[in-house]
Amino acid sequence: MSTGSGADSAPAPATHDSPPAPARPRASSMFSSLRIRNYRLFFAGQVVSNIGTWMQRIAQDWLVLSLTGSATAVGVTTALQFLPMLLFGLYGGVLVDRLPRRPTLLFTQSAMALTGLALAALTLSGHVQVWHVYLAAFAVGLATVVDNPARQSFVSEMVGPDQLQNAVSLNSANFQSARLVGPAVAGLLITGVGTGWAFLLNGLSFVAPITGLLLMRARDLHAVRRTPRGKGQLREGLRYVAGRPDLIWTIVLVGFIGTFGFNFPVYLSAFADDVFHAGAGSYSLFNTLMAVGSLVGALLAARRGTARMRVMIAAALAFGAFEILASGAPSLWLFALLMAPIGMFGMTVNVTANTSIQMSTDPAMRGRVLALYMMVFLGGSPVGAPIAGWVTDAYGVRAGLAVGGVISAVAAVAIGVVLTRVGNLRLSVGWNRGHPHVRFVPRTADEQLATA
Repeated sequence: MSTGSGADSAPAPATHDSPPAPARPRASSMFSSLRIRNYRLFFAGQVVSNIGTWMQRIAQDWLVLSLTGSATAVGVTTALQFLPMLLFGLYGGVLVDRLPRRPTLLFTQSAMALTGLALAALTLSGHVQVWHVYLAAFAVGLATVVDNPARQSFVSEMVGPDQLQNAVSLNSANFQSARLVGPAVAGLLITGVGTGWAFLLNGLSFVAPITGLLLMRARDLHAVRRTPRGKGQLREGLRYVAGRPDLIWTIVLVGFIGTFGFNFPVYLSAFADDVFHAGAGSYSLFNTLMAVGSLVGALLAARRGTARMRVMIAAALAFGAFEILASGAPSLWLFALLMAPIGMFGMTVNVTANTSIQMSTDPAMRGRVLALYMMVFLGGSPVGAPIAGWVTDAYGVRAGLAVGGVISAVAAVAIGVVLTRVGNLRLSVGWNRGHPHVRFVPRTADEQLATA
């Protein structure tokens, strides 16, 4: 399951012609959202299910590599899992704005559980073929089209607008905490008893979130105004985003990074198998250390008061730079250690973009805007993963990872320049109490004339 949270519950929605002013978050502790019973149930269920999801991801990639010996095949598997988001993601957002969230999530979570159990049965019986894995990945992708925006937007129904930003960050921390456990357990299962048991435990792990959803108190959920069925709602959502440069360029940035920088199933399996010849254990180690960095990034975001654009741009630039550095790492241990900052900066980009989009979007449009955001971020994998696999097979995995890092860094710089020009800002560097202080400030009238 993916990270993130979102909202469709709020006070009276703002007009579609002007963006609502982002709510100023209340001072709170890092874990303040967990004081709410419904969110605690949701959070606990997600921890269990996310561990199973990470186990399946590792086992799925390793199974495909074992069956085919091809990094391209691993890329195709990743592409098939995210292809439905690319094709149908916007329609999923329209449905989510219309449907009640909790029954929708009960359906999608059950569907993903059945997919995991079916793949487990095929693998444990010895009848699994690569096309079975392709089909299972595509089926999970179809469920995710609705599950992802529904799960994100359901969070605000549980916590309300005051705790939304904290809950967004905690959901990311939840996902990354599970990522610390899932790959390690998957590595033990793969080397000990085989990939089939990882699929089985993933299927069973969905019992936790389904139980949590059933135990929630409906009276404690925040009231939500559903969008009635009507014509032109998809076009309406696109027009809304088109009129908001801050949303457009944020989505473009995460699109570049998601398409070219986040192809880790392709890169890490190839580094483990082809470069360092270290097997599934090192693959799990790479994922675990990346999760440590991602968890740190998510927790730092939970403490941060606001989602600042300069933080997102700087994190995207650092993410690309560390990928380039890792592509040339001469030893397994240096490469593994570089996974931590890559995870931290990648998660900072993800959480900051996700939070800024949710906090500044009209609640009536949030499902559709989130669907577009997730479609670009996750849907880029069907394009990027096969390209990364082809570059890896043709020129080596070091070249593939370096190309992804260069594209991410260049996109960060270019979009940072665009956003400063759109906002008529300039970079200000100074010192505050002995520490460097970097921020973007509005240009003065004289500066605007000078650059005109």
